[in-house]
Amino acid sequence: MKKSTNEVLISKKYAKRGPIAEFWHHMKRNKGAVVGMFIIALFILIMLYSFFFISFEQVTRMNALNSMAPPSRNHPFGTDDMGRDIFLRALYGSRYSLAVGFGAIAFSLIAGTFLGSIAGYIGGYPEEIIMRVTDIISSIPTLLLGMVIVTVLGQNLRNLIFAIGVTTVPPFVRISRASVLTVKGNEFVESAQAIGMSKIRIIFTQVVPNGLSPIIVITTSIIGTAILQAASLSFLGFGIPVPTPEWGSMVSSGRAYLRMAPHIAFFPGIFIMVIVLACNLFGDGLRDALDPKLKR
Repeated sequence: MKKSTNEVLISKKYAKRGPIAEFWHHMKRNKGAVVGMFIIALFILIMLYSFFFISFEQVTRMNALNSMAPPSRNHPFGTDDMGRDIFLRALYGSRYSLAVGFGAIAFSLIAGTFLGSIAGYIGGYPEEIIMRVTDIISSIPTLLLGMVIVTVLGQNLRNLIFAIGVTTVPPFVRISRASVLTVKGNEFVESAQAIGMSKIRIIFTQVVPNGLSPIIVITTSIIGTAILQAASLSFLGFGIPVPTPEWGSMVSSGRAYLRMAPHIAFFPGIFIMVIVLACNLFGDGLRDALDPKLKR
């Protein structure tokens, strides 16, 4: 017997979705998250474009006769005080800002999740030591700590990633410890203990995979913070060395010309604002999609 059209539509509407389909169903309901995801994907494409089609010579080529030119057809974002094309420099600088953001978060995610999981599952003296060191790092202003690390190690991309990664470790330690504490009392963890699995193996095969949702959410949220910190350090002169274009250093170089040529600082600042906003929007949408209480 054939089903009616209404019965088919109802069965499709209430059909059980897979994990990925369920995740996308909740994500697309949040328009801000979709916009944020689209913007992040666009910036990643811009970064990839800069690797293949923009050379270092193009973004550092100076032209004193075309200094501080306003936006035009040939130079969509205008030129800076040395006649360099701001549009090309902003596109080229995306590779450094995004590399710092994703690189620093990868470092802090691995280190923070490892330390927080050890602290939450083992407890005792290891937990006290890890959490007190985390409190000490958290008590130091992030910019000040980043400046000290870069000054000691030297100014380059690798050290900048490490400096920002260290300052963003504490949130991952705390959130992963909290996730482990909520999971470690479950029956499947006790079953793993009963069959003789080691603590390290239980942590990273049983406990951490079942507490990943809050860690994933905080990761997307802190990427924007890491990009903003990198831009702040570069603005203060502790980031990528000149003449390499980086959004923070470009804003810093344009602050002396805000009255006569505001476009020098305006466009790199817009890039920073948009990518940080996109990361926050995507993080909020991801939190709503992964939170079981909000799915009801």
